[in-house]
Amino acid sequence: MDTRYLTYILTIAQKQNMTKAAEELYVSQSSLSQYLTKLENELGTPLFYRSRGRLSLTPAGELYVEAARRVIGIRDNLYRSIQSLEKRGHITIGVTSQFGLEMLTELIPPFKTCFPNVTVEITESNVPALTRLIKEENIDCAIMALNDTEAFDQEQVDVLRREEVYWAIPRSHPYCAKNPGRPITLEELGENFHNDNILLAKKGSTLRRLADQVTEAAHLTLTTVCETNSIIANRSMVAMGIGVTLIASSCALDKEHVAYYSLIPPITRLNAFVRRKGWVMHEPEMDLRGRILSYFS
Repeated sequence: MDTRYLTYILTIAQKQNMTKAAEELYVSQSSLSQYLTKLENELGTPLFYRSRGRLSLTPAGELYVEAARRVIGIRDNLYRSIQSLEKRGHITIGVTSQFGLEMLTELIPPFKTCFPNVTVEITESNVPALTRLIKEENIDCAIMALNDTEAFDQEQVDVLRREEVYWAIPRSHPYCAKNPGRPITLEELGENFHNDNILLAKKGSTLRRLADQVTEAAHLTLTTVCETNSIIANRSMVAMGIGVTLIASSCALDKEHVAYYSLIPPITRLNAFVRRKGWVMHEPEMDLRGRILSYFS
């Protein structure tokens, strides 16, 4: 089933730029432009508005893209159904956090023992990127750290657990002598950490949203040393005494050099399994999903 040209339009719609779409598709820009022009002539209406190098969907384009996604979804489900007859297949799964990688490291070997002919492709990215991939049906599912599940329909999400997030500071910090392990109130944050640097996750991440909420509630205005989505980098810099940060319990390691404090009230994030709409699950997909859902139990 050749859906190549449908993919062309979907990629143009995603990139909103002919040059970037051509690079993504590994075709020449002229060929891609000619195909789009030919298609629009056949339809008798433009699919994209052209404005200063930016392409945005017209109402007709939105209808075409919606239909193209449905057709590709039908193709994918057909191929999966055929592959499932011989327990073959390809599952694409995204992860946003260290806990997801650790989970898959444990789950995939026994899964492959049961389904040796099923390939599992893992994409590691941030929440906004994986949310977009799920909505565009470019990956099957994702293990995600979320603040909430509002971006998805209820039937797409299985909440795995609610994970506590800690205030992480260097063991050398004077506050450690004052408070060896008792939870910290927001008032105490404001009193004891106003001179510290803070290491932030990038905007759009669960930890960044929580950090913004906590510092605002505690009336803390801290100097930002860096912004990164690498928990390992932030934790290492805390251990070296460079600054303070928020770290989820699944990543609360190196306790010899980093002290972790619960907050009052506690702050948490969700660990969730999210699947794309229309994902038809056969035996391998259902088995992997079952392993993920039972992981924390």
